[in-house]
Amino acid sequence: AAIAAGRGLAAEVAARGRGDAVDLAEALDQGRLLVPLDHDDPAHLHLTGTGLTHLGSASTRDAMHQSAVETLTDSMKMFRMGLEGGKPDQGRIGAQPEWFYKGNGHAAVAPGAPLTSPGFALDAGEEPEIAGLYIIAPDGRPFRLGFALANEFSDHVTERGNYLWLAHSKLRVASFGPELRVGDLPADLRGTSRLVRGGAVVWEKPFLSGEANMSHSLANLEHHHFKYDLFRRPGDVHVHFFGTATLSFADGITTRDGDSFQIECPDFGLPLVNPLTQRPADATPVAVAAL
Repeated sequence: AAIAAGRGLAAEVAARGRGDAVDLAEALDQGRLLVPLDHDDPAHLHLTGTGLTHLGSASTRDAMHQSAVETLTDSMKMFRMGLEGGKPDQGRIGAQPEWFYKGNGHAAVAPGAPLTSPGFALDAGEEPEIAGLYIIAPDGRPFRLGFALANEFSDHVTERGNYLWLAHSKLRVASFGPELRVGDLPADLRGTSRLVRGGAVVWEKPFLSGEANMSHSLANLEHHHFKYDLFRRPGDVHVHFFGTATLSFADGITTRDGDSFQIECPDFGLPLVNPLTQRPADATPVAVAAL
Protein backbone atom coordinates (compact mmCIF):
# COMPACT_ATOMS: atom_id res chain seq x y z
CA ALA A 1 0.00 0.00 0.00
CA ALA A 2 2.83 2.41 0.82
CA ILE A 3 4.47 1.69 -2.54
CA ALA A 4 1.20 2.23 -4.41
CA ALA A 5 0.58 5.48 -2.51
CA GLY A 6 4.11 6.71 -3.15
CA ARG A 7 4.91 7.32 0.51
CA GLY A 8 7.25 5.95 3.12
CA LEU A 9 6.45 3.25 5.63
CA ALA A 10 6.27 5.69 8.56
CA ALA A 11 3.79 7.86 6.66
CA GLU A 12 1.71 4.79 5.82
CA VAL A 13 1.57 3.79 9.48
CA ALA A 14 0.56 7.32 10.46
CA ALA A 15 -2.19 7.33 7.83
CA ARG A 16 -3.60 4.02 9.04
CA GLY A 17 -3.40 4.84 12.73
CA ARG A 18 -1.42 3.10 15.43
CA GLY A 19 -4.19 1.12 17.12
CA ASP A 20 -3.93 -0.16 20.67
CA ALA A 21 -0.62 0.01 22.49
CA VAL A 22 1.35 -3.23 22.81
CA ASP A 23 3.85 -3.99 25.56
CA LEU A 24 6.68 -5.23 23.33
CA ALA A 25 8.94 -6.21 26.22
CA GLU A 26 6.19 -8.38 27.70
CA ALA A 27 5.40 -9.92 24.31
CA LEU A 28 9.09 -10.70 23.82
CA ASP A 29 9.35 -12.31 27.26
CA GLN A 30 6.30 -14.44 26.43
CA GLY A 31 7.81 -15.59 23.13
CA ARG A 32 5.04 -13.98 21.07
CA LEU A 33 7.21 -11.85 18.76
CA LEU A 34 8.01 -13.05 15.26
CA VAL A 35 10.80 -11.75 13.04
CA PRO A 36 9.87 -8.27 11.73
CA LEU A 37 9.73 -9.53 8.12
CA ASP A 38 8.60 -12.87 6.76
CA HIS A 39 6.69 -14.36 3.83
CA ASP A 40 3.75 -16.75 3.59
CA ASP A 41 5.99 -18.97 1.46
CA PRO A 42 9.39 -19.24 3.20
CA ALA A 43 11.06 -19.97 -0.15
CA HIS A 44 10.44 -16.34 -1.10
CA LEU A 45 12.39 -14.93 1.86
CA HIS A 46 16.10 -14.68 1.06
CA LEU A 47 18.72 -14.47 3.82
CA THR A 48 22.02 -13.16 2.44
CA GLY A 49 24.97 -11.21 3.70
CA THR A 50 28.27 -9.50 3.10
CA GLY A 51 31.50 -9.34 5.07
CA LEU A 52 34.77 -7.42 5.34
CA THR A 53 32.67 -4.26 5.28
CA HIS A 54 33.56 -2.79 8.66
CA LEU A 55 36.77 -1.07 9.71
CA GLY A 56 38.64 -3.69 11.72
CA SER A 57 36.86 -6.66 10.18
CA ALA A 58 39.85 -7.57 8.02
CA SER A 59 42.13 -8.11 11.01
CA THR A 60 39.61 -10.54 12.51
CA ARG A 61 39.21 -12.49 9.28
CA ASP A 62 42.91 -12.24 8.39
CA ALA A 63 43.89 -13.87 11.67
CA MET A 64 41.80 -16.89 10.68
CA HIS A 65 43.28 -17.19 7.19
CA GLN A 66 46.88 -15.98 7.58
CA SER A 67 49.63 -18.37 6.52
CA ALA A 68 53.35 -18.18 7.13
CA VAL A 69 53.85 -16.61 3.72
CA GLU A 70 54.26 -12.85 4.01
CA THR A 71 51.73 -11.96 1.34
CA LEU A 72 48.32 -10.36 1.49
CA THR A 73 45.56 -12.85 2.12
CA ASP A 74 42.49 -12.80 -0.10
CA SER A 75 40.58 -11.40 2.89
CA MET A 76 42.92 -8.43 3.18
CA LYS A 77 42.83 -7.85 -0.56
CA MET A 78 39.03 -7.79 -0.47
CA PHE A 79 39.05 -5.41 2.47
CA ARG A 80 41.43 -3.05 0.68
CA MET A 81 39.12 -3.02 -2.34
CA GLY A 82 36.40 -1.75 -0.06
CA LEU A 83 38.62 0.89 1.52
CA GLU A 84 39.67 2.17 -1.89
CA GLY A 85 36.38 1.89 -3.76
CA GLY A 86 33.54 0.93 -1.44
CA LYS A 87 32.09 4.42 -1.10
CA PRO A 88 31.72 5.72 -4.67
CA ASP A 89 30.33 9.10 -5.62
CA GLN A 90 26.58 9.23 -6.06
CA GLY A 91 25.49 7.68 -9.34
CA ARG A 92 28.61 5.53 -9.66
CA ILE A 93 29.20 1.85 -8.89
CA GLY A 94 31.82 1.00 -6.30
CA ALA A 95 33.95 -2.03 -5.49
CA GLN A 96 32.20 -5.37 -5.37
CA PRO A 97 32.05 -6.74 -1.80
CA GLU A 98 32.10 -10.26 -0.48
CA TRP A 99 28.66 -11.89 -0.72
CA PHE A 100 27.17 -15.08 0.70
CA TYR A 101 23.89 -16.95 0.98
CA LYS A 102 22.53 -18.04 4.38
CA GLY A 103 19.23 -19.63 3.49
CA ASN A 104 15.55 -18.92 3.00
CA GLY A 105 12.69 -18.25 5.38
CA HIS A 106 13.08 -21.68 6.96
CA ALA A 107 16.37 -20.43 8.44
CA ALA A 108 14.84 -17.29 10.00
CA VAL A 109 14.56 -17.67 13.78
CA ALA A 110 12.31 -15.44 15.88
CA PRO A 111 13.79 -13.25 18.62
CA GLY A 112 13.97 -15.26 21.82
CA ALA A 113 13.83 -18.62 20.02
CA PRO A 114 16.83 -20.98 19.99
CA LEU A 115 19.55 -20.81 17.36
CA THR A 116 20.16 -24.48 16.61
CA SER A 117 23.59 -25.62 15.50
CA PRO A 118 23.62 -28.81 13.37
CA GLY A 119 25.38 -31.92 14.61
CA PHE A 120 28.08 -31.68 11.94
CA ALA A 121 29.05 -28.11 12.90
CA LEU A 122 32.48 -27.41 14.37
CA ASP A 123 31.50 -24.12 15.98
CA ALA A 124 28.40 -22.09 16.79
CA GLY A 125 29.30 -18.43 16.99
CA GLU A 126 27.42 -15.14 17.01
CA GLU A 127 27.92 -12.23 14.64
CA PRO A 128 26.31 -8.99 15.89
CA GLU A 129 25.17 -7.05 12.85
CA ILE A 130 22.68 -4.67 11.32
CA ALA A 131 20.47 -6.13 8.60
CA GLY A 132 18.51 -4.37 5.89
CA LEU A 133 14.95 -5.59 5.25
CA TYR A 134 13.51 -5.29 1.74
CA ILE A 135 10.49 -6.06 -0.41
CA ILE A 136 10.38 -6.24 -4.19
CA ALA A 137 7.62 -4.17 -5.79
CA PRO A 138 5.36 -5.47 -8.60
CA ASP A 139 7.57 -3.70 -11.16
CA GLY A 140 10.76 -5.31 -9.79
CA ARG A 141 12.05 -2.33 -7.83
CA PRO A 142 13.58 -3.12 -4.41
CA PHE A 143 12.24 -1.08 -1.50
CA ARG A 144 13.91 -0.97 1.91
CA LEU A 145 11.45 -1.34 4.79
CA GLY A 146 14.04 -0.54 7.42
CA PHE A 147 16.80 -2.03 9.52
CA ALA A 148 17.02 -4.47 12.43
CA LEU A 149 19.53 -5.90 14.84
CA ALA A 150 20.71 -9.28 13.64
CA ASN A 151 22.70 -12.32 14.72
CA GLU A 152 24.33 -13.76 11.60
CA PHE A 153 25.04 -17.08 13.31
CA SER A 154 28.03 -18.88 11.72
CA ASP A 155 30.58 -21.70 12.06
CA HIS A 156 33.94 -19.95 12.40
CA VAL A 157 36.01 -23.10 12.93
CA THR A 158 34.85 -24.44 9.57
CA GLU A 159 35.65 -21.10 7.95
CA ARG A 160 39.10 -21.00 9.54
CA GLY A 161 39.89 -24.48 8.21
CA ASN A 162 39.79 -23.17 4.64
CA TYR A 163 38.36 -19.89 3.44
CA LEU A 164 36.75 -21.75 0.53
CA TRP A 165 34.50 -23.30 3.18
CA LEU A 166 33.04 -19.89 3.98
CA ALA A 167 29.92 -20.82 2.01
CA HIS A 168 29.45 -23.91 4.18
CA SER A 169 30.06 -21.95 7.39
CA LYS A 170 27.29 -19.48 6.58
CA LEU A 171 24.54 -22.04 5.91
CA ARG A 172 23.08 -21.72 9.38
CA VAL A 173 19.96 -20.24 10.95
CA ALA A 174 19.91 -16.55 11.83
CA SER A 175 17.78 -14.18 13.88
CA PHE A 176 16.87 -10.52 13.43
CA GLY A 177 14.72 -8.02 15.26
CA PRO A 178 12.86 -7.74 17.51
CA GLU A 179 12.17 -4.19 16.33
CA LEU A 180 12.25 -2.60 12.87
CA ARG A 181 13.86 0.82 12.52
CA VAL A 182 12.41 2.73 9.57
CA GLY A 183 14.05 5.64 7.77
CA ASP A 184 17.77 6.25 7.38
CA LEU A 185 20.39 4.35 9.34
CA PRO A 186 22.42 6.52 11.75
CA ALA A 187 25.99 6.93 10.53
CA ASP A 188 27.53 5.91 13.85
CA LEU A 189 25.96 3.00 15.72
CA ARG A 190 27.40 1.64 18.97
CA GLY A 191 26.06 -1.51 20.53
CA THR A 192 27.07 -4.34 22.82
CA SER A 193 27.36 -8.06 22.15
CA ARG A 194 27.58 -10.49 25.05
CA LEU A 195 27.58 -14.20 25.76
CA VAL A 196 25.78 -15.36 28.91
CA ARG A 197 26.35 -18.80 30.43
CA GLY A 198 24.49 -20.03 33.49
CA GLY A 199 23.31 -16.51 34.25
CA ALA A 200 26.83 -15.02 34.17
CA VAL A 201 28.40 -12.93 31.42
CA VAL A 202 31.42 -14.84 30.09
CA TRP A 203 32.23 -12.44 27.23
CA GLU A 204 31.16 -8.91 26.37
CA LYS A 205 32.39 -6.42 23.81
CA PRO A 206 31.14 -3.27 22.07
CA PHE A 207 30.44 -3.39 18.35
CA LEU A 208 30.29 -0.56 15.83
CA SER A 209 28.23 -0.18 12.69
CA GLY A 210 26.82 2.53 10.45
CA GLU A 211 28.60 4.03 7.46
CA ALA A 212 31.05 6.01 9.60
CA ASN A 213 32.47 2.67 10.73
CA MET A 214 32.27 0.89 7.38
CA SER A 215 34.46 0.62 4.29
CA HIS A 216 31.41 0.39 2.02
CA SER A 217 28.36 2.60 1.69
CA LEU A 218 24.99 0.97 2.20
CA ALA A 219 24.01 2.03 -1.31
CA ASN A 220 26.99 0.18 -2.75
CA LEU A 221 26.23 -2.98 -0.78
CA GLU A 222 22.59 -2.82 -1.82
CA HIS A 223 23.50 -2.33 -5.48
CA HIS A 224 25.76 -5.37 -5.54
CA HIS A 225 23.00 -7.53 -4.08
CA PHE A 226 20.05 -6.29 -6.11
CA LYS A 227 21.95 -6.00 -9.42
CA TYR A 228 21.01 -9.63 -9.99
CA ASP A 229 17.65 -10.15 -11.69
CA LEU A 230 17.20 -13.20 -9.48
CA PHE A 231 16.88 -10.92 -6.45
CA ARG A 232 14.34 -8.57 -8.00
CA ARG A 233 11.42 -10.97 -8.30
CA PRO A 234 8.13 -9.18 -7.50
CA GLY A 235 6.77 -10.11 -4.09
CA ASP A 236 9.98 -11.59 -2.73
CA VAL A 237 11.43 -10.28 0.52
CA HIS A 238 15.09 -10.04 1.52
CA VAL A 239 17.11 -9.77 4.72
CA HIS A 240 20.68 -8.69 3.95
CA PHE A 241 23.28 -8.77 6.73
CA PHE A 242 25.84 -5.95 6.53
CA GLY A 243 28.76 -7.50 8.42
CA THR A 244 30.65 -6.98 11.67
CA ALA A 245 34.14 -6.67 13.12
CA THR A 246 33.28 -8.18 16.52
CA LEU A 247 33.23 -11.92 17.30
CA SER A 248 33.61 -13.80 20.58
CA PHE A 249 35.39 -16.49 18.54
CA ALA A 250 38.16 -14.01 17.70
CA ASP A 251 38.81 -13.68 21.45
CA GLY A 252 39.20 -17.42 21.90
CA ILE A 253 35.68 -18.08 23.18
CA THR A 254 34.03 -21.44 22.49
CA THR A 255 30.27 -21.44 22.85
CA ARG A 256 28.32 -24.19 24.59
CA ASP A 257 24.85 -25.65 24.43
CA GLY A 258 22.56 -23.49 26.57
CA ASP A 259 24.55 -20.26 26.15
CA SER A 260 22.59 -17.09 25.43
CA PHE A 261 23.56 -14.55 22.76
CA GLN A 262 22.57 -10.97 23.60
CA ILE A 263 22.90 -8.14 21.08
CA GLU A 264 21.74 -4.64 21.93
CA CYS A 265 21.99 -1.12 20.55
CA PRO A 266 20.09 1.88 21.97
CA ASP A 267 19.08 2.98 18.46
CA PHE A 268 17.11 -0.25 17.96
CA GLY A 269 15.05 -0.55 21.12
CA LEU A 270 14.72 -4.02 22.62
CA PRO A 271 17.76 -6.34 22.52
CA LEU A 272 18.01 -9.41 20.31
CA VAL A 273 18.41 -12.44 22.56
CA ASN A 274 18.63 -16.08 21.45
CA PRO A 275 19.73 -19.20 23.34
CA LEU A 276 22.03 -21.70 21.67
CA THR A 277 20.92 -25.29 21.12
CA GLN A 278 23.45 -27.84 19.90
CA ARG A 279 22.20 -30.93 18.11
CA PRO A 280 24.10 -34.16 18.87
CA ALA A 281 26.75 -35.25 16.40
CA ASP A 282 25.59 -37.68 13.74
CA ALA A 283 28.14 -39.50 11.56
CA THR A 284 25.48 -41.13 9.39
CA PRO A 285 25.79 -39.87 5.79
CA VAL A 286 22.74 -38.54 3.99
CA ALA A 287 21.76 -41.14 1.42
CA VAL A 288 20.17 -40.09 -1.86
CA ALA A 289 17.67 -42.46 -3.46
CA ALA A 290 17.40 -42.77 -7.22
CA LEU A 291 13.99 -42.56 -8.89
